[in-house]
Amino acid sequence: MSDTIAQEERPLKLPYRNQFKGARVLNRLPAGVQERPYTLFVVKPLGPLIGAEITGIDLSEPIGPEIKAELNRALLEWKVIFFRNQRITTEQQLAFGKLWGELETHPFSPRGAHDEIVRLAKDEKEAGKENSWHADVTWRPNPALGTVLRLIEVPAHGGDTLFADMGAAYDNLADDVKAQIDGLKAYHDFTHVFGSRLSPERLAAYQQQFPPAAHPVVRTHPETGRKLLFVNSSFTTRIVGWEPEASERLLQHLFQQAAVPEYQVRFRWEADSIAFWDNRATQHYAVSDYYPHRRVAERVAIVGDRPY
Repeated sequence: MSDTIAQEERPLKLPYRNQFKGARVLNRLPAGVQERPYTLFVVKPLGPLIGAEITGIDLSEPIGPEIKAELNRALLEWKVIFFRNQRITTEQQLAFGKLWGELETHPFSPRGAHDEIVRLAKDEKEAGKENSWHADVTWRPNPALGTVLRLIEVPAHGGDTLFADMGAAYDNLADDVKAQIDGLKAYHDFTHVFGSRLSPERLAAYQQQFPPAAHPVVRTHPETGRKLLFVNSSFTTRIVGWEPEASERLLQHLFQQAAVPEYQVRFRWEADSIAFWDNRATQHYAVSDYYPHRRVAERVAIVGDRPY
């Protein structure tokens, strides 16, 4: 028997296989938005699409409404903004996050000196486990608007964080995939990420408190109006109303989009560096390549809106 497949037996199309080659559509700003200069600080882009370092501002000082407004514009336009050499206290980090709204309390992650602080301390006893593409707390009915992460201790090498622009991920989907996912919703659930840390009794109680949340597969950014791919491999479990096999097949294709390098920026941490990302518009991946060395960070997250 010949190993060669007859022409008529070959499939004409391999659906959901990412075979894209060549230039991608990389629109940093929404349609109709014009580039404007920043006047209150300096913005240094780390790439053409996503990620910029902010200099000329001291986060230990009070942030007035004008600076806050311009920082918010930078966040919307660059999706994640970075600050270096910011020797701020936990209380100052909390105050900075509260400029954008109420801060959430995470029910599963280790807390710092305040309930709103998540303290992520990694060492030879606790390896980094955040190395999968995700957006924060999408299993909540109102996922986080944004997250402010401050590095306190950094390993000599490694421990970078990658961020992906999910507006670009949506823009570059094939037209037939866009048509297929238009109007779909998907369930987001904490269980398979945090459930193993809980006793059966506590897991059942938390599942009752936080049942799976159904969110649009494509959400609309409430401030920019941009369409964003809003599924992630950590928390999205299945498409509402779909059979499991078909749901998983489509989700796996959509999950892969965050891993496209053209949509990403990679940030190399230093002590006293801060990242502030728009959780509605991005996913992130914390590289776990520094074990058994120590890495300590504190995080606050701002309560967001219900996706639509």
